[in-house]
Amino acid sequence: MAKLLALYKHPQNPAHFEAYYYGTHVPLAKTVAGLRRYEVSTGPVATPQGTSQYHLIAELTFDSIAAIGKALASSEGQATGADLANFATGGVDLLVFDTTEL
Repeated sequence: MAKLLALYKHPQNPAHFEAYYYGTHVPLAKTVAGLRRYEVSTGPVATPQGTSQYHLIAELTFDSIAAIGKALASSEGQATGADLANFATGGVDLLVFDTTEL
């Protein structure tokens, strides 16, 4: 399996972020072929030392890194990526990695 991790920093308008993210962005992202699982954090995102720079974390699961690349290159993936500018005003870090169960 492989993951795409989206680390959303604190937005300028949290209420707008929440409404747009769940009402528009998530349904759009769920149209991307190959997506196996979509999970998001709930409540504040913290570190062991306290608060963090992140507002929300999304974890998207695919079969492989190649599947993530194919998904991002698709028209649905391109639309989802372009949509970030509509609500992620604090910025977003995207990480991609393989996983293994231990």
